[in-house]
Amino acid sequence: MTLKTSYEFTLPRGYVDQDGRLHRKGAMRLATARDELEPLRDPRITGPDDPRLTILVLTRVVEKLGDVEMVTAHEIEGLFAVDLAFLQDFYGVINFGSQEEYDALINAQESSALLGVAGTAAPAASPAPEPAPAAAAEGLDDVSEPGAATPPPVSRPSLRRGVEELPRRTQ
Repeated sequence: MTLKTSYEFTLPRGYVDQDGRLHRKGAMRLATARDELEPLRDPRITGPDDPRLTILVLTRVVEKLGDVEMVTAHEIEGLFAVDLAFLQDFYGVINFGSQEEYDALINAQESSALLGVAGTAAPAASPAPEPAPAAAAEGLDDVSEPGAATPPPVSRPSLRRGVEELPRRTQ
């Protein structure tokens, strides 16, 4: 039996390089302990909750992104938010999840691509309804006008996991 250590992915929107080319297909390898620890030694990282930590970890494990020869922090930082979120979920699934969770993430991605979420050629959707007045601003999203149709929620497993903080040694 061989261990699968590299997994192919397709970004929901894709990375647009400096020449305007779109890169959606890529590959990510399994993370090592060093991949998670080494970025914590970077002087720019203020701690395990630093948002840049995610960028540095992904830079280490994303092996391929379209035709980009070397994936650096510049490319990861240039991703659309949905693509960054996808890579975080993908990282969590291939490193900590089960085969069922992997299958669910891939199926959810394929389903959203069929619905046009990923920027594929799907029929144009009707404009989104305007949010309810003050309720939306206050986070009360269950308030709606009677009889107003609300779109069904998109079910997508979120498996992003934070970096575990190690206890600090006191001197």
